[in-house]
Amino acid sequence: MLTNYEQFAVTSMMGGTDTPPRLNGTLCFEHEWERSAFGIALDLAKQGFFEWEDFRQELIAEIKQWESEHPLQDPSWDYYQLWLNALESTLIKAEVINSDELNRLALY
Repeated sequence: MLTNYEQFAVTSMMGGTDTPPRLNGTLCFEHEWERSAFGIALDLAKQGFFEWEDFRQELIAEIKQWESEHPLQDPSWDYYQLWLNALESTLIKAEVINSDELNRLALY
């Protein structure tokens, strides 16, 4: 069951280039880290660390960049990797974390 904020976040993305993968109408995650990244983004936005729309725009830009550099049927397509890239960019721009801290954490 989605909270009101989660419902807002997901429905604000519906029909856009940033729409999360779905299976039978529900969000679809292939790996646990994808579910975690999704939840972290929602929670941080809900707590006011960044604006959801700022994240959406970062994600749209990530998708657009990937599409400009790859054929559309490229098997390396990974929505949640782009989601994670967009989240990292959003957090850096919102000064929640800096790139050095993020790189240090990525080593673990």
